[in-house]
Amino acid sequence: MKKIFLTSYFAGTAQLFEQYFVSAEFEKKVVFIPTAANVDEYKKHLAKAQNKLAELGFAVEILDVATASEAEAREKIEQTKYLYIAGGNTFYLLQELKKKNLLDLIAKRVSEGMIYIGESAGGMITAHNVEYVQPMDPKELAPELASYEALNLVDFYFLPHEGEFPFAEAVEEIINTYGDKCNFLPINNKQAIIVNGNEVKKV
Repeated sequence: MKKIFLTSYFAGTAQLFEQYFVSAEFEKKVVFIPTAANVDEYKKHLAKAQNKLAELGFAVEILDVATASEAEAREKIEQTKYLYIAGGNTFYLLQELKKKNLLDLIAKRVSEGMIYIGESAGGMITAHNVEYVQPMDPKELAPELASYEALNLVDFYFLPHEGEFPFAEAVEEIINTYGDKCNFLPINNKQAIIVNGNEVKKV
């Protein structure tokens, strides 16, 4: 059964993650992909998220798909029960995942019950297509990205940072530009979206 946790800011929603997805049934190890932040100046969210996961008792294994080999990346994703994909530039993240042929593998693992945690950009790639993210992230940082097709894990379009500085205007522009084409689920930095099988709820 599909289990997905989508957040704008994990450090502000870690308690919600614990409430819905931390289970004694799974070993507390998470593969953490920080890749989206490689091209961003701001990286503080990475350490904050890792600290929160450690507080929840998780062993955190870093996997930068931009520098890892395809074989190494595939092995780590195959073996983990929890996959965390952090925020940053959505287009660069998608480019690097595609270069290592990881989209189909991640989708397969989610269908097998791996818990997917997506923060900001890591959440937006769960959509069928990320063209809508252009007002928020510069696509020029992913010059090798040939198509906007993404993971297609959900039938909505996740939209983080609603009403939050410095993204509030970009969120409004996205809704105004793509709102008639996309079923958006916007959240602020204190909310999360929980996907449990076919059930989707904002908390």
